[in-house]
Amino acid sequence: MSSARFPAVLDSLAPVRDLVKQSAVAAGLSSAQAYRLMLAVDEVATNIIVHGYQENGLSGVLDLTLTLEDGDIIVTLEDDAVPFDPASLDPPLDEDLAQPLDDREEGGLGIMLAMDGVDRFAYERTEGRNRNRFAVRIREG
Repeated sequence: MSSARFPAVLDSLAPVRDLVKQSAVAAGLSSAQAYRLMLAVDEVATNIIVHGYQENGLSGVLDLTLTLEDGDIIVTLEDDAVPFDPASLDPPLDEDLAQPLDDREEGGLGIMLAMDGVDRFAYERTEGRNRNRFAVRIREG
């Protein structure tokens, strides 16, 4: 389908979102599915840029690849930042979610929403790179 390389800076998030959403709709996802996929990729990309690169004094790139595989659209996001598996975070507890925003501990909510927005998510560290894969089933009708 398509692939692109972006500098790992916050200004890259808008073009990343645009490419994901356009490709997802072109592949046949509904607008709602495309939006959820775009938000999931955006959340992980933001965390990579801020926590993986910037907070560690690093600079680098985000490599984005979109493919079709067995009725799914697959978004692969790769980076050279410090290793981090988003799925390793414990999701917020129900009692935490019931708290007002100002009273909650920071972290975890965005990743939880990202994981809920896709059918499958996988992380691996391979060849010195982080690889995040998001999959959404293309549903007919």
